[in-house]
Amino acid sequence: MSLFVTLGRAATLALLLVAGPALAELAPSDAQRKAAVEVAESLRYGHYADVSLDDEWSRQAFDRYLDILDGQRAYLLRRDVEAFDDLATTLDDAVLDGDLSRPFALYRRYHERAEARLTWLLARLDEGLDFSFDGDQRMVLDREDTPWPGNEAALDALWTKRLQNAALTLSISDQSPEQVEDTLRQRYEGQLTRLRQTNEEDVFGLFMAAVTGSIDPHSEYLSPRQSESFDIQMRLSLEGIGALLQADGEYVKVASLVPGGPAERAGVLQPADRIVGVGQEGEEIVNVVGMRLDDVVDMIRGPKGSVVRLDVVPAQAVDMTRSKVVEITRDTVNLEDQAAKGEVIEVERDGEMHRLGMIDVPTFYVDFDAWQAGEEDYRSTTRDVAKEIERLKAEGVEGIVLDLRDNGGGALQEANSLIGLFIDRGPTVQVRDARGRISLYGDTDSGTLYDGPLVVLVNRLSASASEIFAGAIQDYGRGLVVGNDTFGKGTVQTLDELSHGQIKLTRAKFYRISGESTQHRGVTPDIQFPSLIDPELIGESSLDNALGWDTVRQVQYRQYGEPQRYLETLRERHRRRAEDHPNFHYLERQAKLAERLREQHTSVSLNREQRRREVEAQETEQLALENQRREALGLEPLEEWIDARDTPQAGVDAEPDTSTDTGTGTDADAEPIDRAQVVEAAEILLDFARLDSGLRLAEYD
Repeated sequence: MSLFVTLGRAATLALLLVAGPALAELAPSDAQRKAAVEVAESLRYGHYADVSLDDEWSRQAFDRYLDILDGQRAYLLRRDVEAFDDLATTLDDAVLDGDLSRPFALYRRYHERAEARLTWLLARLDEGLDFSFDGDQRMVLDREDTPWPGNEAALDALWTKRLQNAALTLSISDQSPEQVEDTLRQRYEGQLTRLRQTNEEDVFGLFMAAVTGSIDPHSEYLSPRQSESFDIQMRLSLEGIGALLQADGEYVKVASLVPGGPAERAGVLQPADRIVGVGQEGEEIVNVVGMRLDDVVDMIRGPKGSVVRLDVVPAQAVDMTRSKVVEITRDTVNLEDQAAKGEVIEVERDGEMHRLGMIDVPTFYVDFDAWQAGEEDYRSTTRDVAKEIERLKAEGVEGIVLDLRDNGGGALQEANSLIGLFIDRGPTVQVRDARGRISLYGDTDSGTLYDGPLVVLVNRLSASASEIFAGAIQDYGRGLVVGNDTFGKGTVQTLDELSHGQIKLTRAKFYRISGESTQHRGVTPDIQFPSLIDPELIGESSLDNALGWDTVRQVQYRQYGEPQRYLETLRERHRRRAEDHPNFHYLERQAKLAERLREQHTSVSLNREQRRREVEAQETEQLALENQRREALGLEPLEEWIDARDTPQAGVDAEPDTSTDTGTGTDADAEPIDRAQVVEAAEILLDFARLDSGLRLAEYD
């Protein structure tokens, strides 16, 4: 089948006549030059790491700048890069002296190439797309490590493939030739318009992103405009759909979901999903591939109660043709939505029903306004968890599972005080600053609220304060940690004023009381669950230039127990249950399949039938796994793998009914995957409680 569309040149010519800012005007201001010097000084003397702005750093920052401008080697030529190779040894001098002329000149060269290429693409659309999609060509998906193109002809060949792939992707998605042309024209015209709106503040921000990002991923320059709205952004960060987004090449990727937010409640987004289109209620969806992240965020934001439509490619999809339109009602996330909530889970064992507690802790929060005002009954994580513990103890539970999955952290004071509910005073975390000074934080209140069996459930999105809590429980021997390796965010940032803007600077690092850092590696569970979240896509270790893992001296602390004595037995019992549980069996096989498909999916065919066969083969495997799981659970099979999220039983988004006790011994057919992890954590807790009590009785005797 041939895709051939011929339209007039009026639309493109009209666009090309739109006046944009002259490239010569994109030059640094005196204020930006001064700010560059201040940023350099902040990095040298304020950053946690030992930062030396020298020739070695210049090469790293130069490469980072090139990656920010043209990470896929699709605009600049080899001779362009070579013309600015002096920056590989002089960028340190540029920022230290505030001489930004060469970095700005490199941006202008990129700007010229990008504008010329977008104009070339629009001209190709005007001439008509004549792709037969019946050849044997393939297109490499990731060009980050490929050589720079040697000439214009090489770039033309590359972009011909990219245009063909874009047209094929849309065509396979059931768009007509006219719709394909309209979508691509909208995409490239939008990119060209945004490119021409670039100002000197944008260029300075890109260069500063290279400067700070070459040190670590959490240090960041904020422009005056960003600085002025920082407090407002913080207040509004929980409004909209409640999702943290980040750029991923030409796409916008979901980094995490706000606990209790609209997206999490709707259950239609997951981390690592890619958003390829955004539309308002009752309006057409606008393709956002290649659009700037902040522009996409602006499109997704909106008034409370309104509906946004997102065209989403699931994280597990290996081809961008498999997208699905979802709707989310915008809302504000209130403290109540993030409050800790408990329930009783019943587990049948040897004909006897056992009652276990589960407390979901979405974030570490505190009502700062009420606290600072001196109100006695202010809300906080620790206070809410304490109430749930008291209630669960009154219910006669044999142990408690604390669910910290997807908990991205929050108030450090709450992590400390929450640990205090389970230990009788003691250190909780060490914080080391740039000078090597270590501050010790801990629980100073005597007594414990709960000293019974405890399991902490974590996943890859458990970060920062969650990792401090889980690490302390593990170090004290106070309980077991189960789930997945955590995020690995073990650094502390502060926001400092500059003469022009602000800088968010990494100034300290967290360490467990055992002396191990939580940075980069996170917390490793005692018992591992399979996960569909790829650690190469989500987590501190997936971020460029993340600070490494290390250790400091261990502090003195008492041991409350020795859970490791039972680990071999607990792991074996978990393994046997997981082998027989459809959801765990599915998770393990799906994780292995996803990893294999990602390794294989380094290029795509530009042949329609071959592309369709490859996609169908991959989805056939994914669908077979899903339907095996559903058959084992007594559920109706699906005809399309992409429909798996439409049913709560198949997703990780369904919420348990906490209004009544949940019997789980024989009712596995009603469990979503997410719920199955909670129930298995309860099973492990019961094993742990019985083993520990048996040992205590033996020792007592």
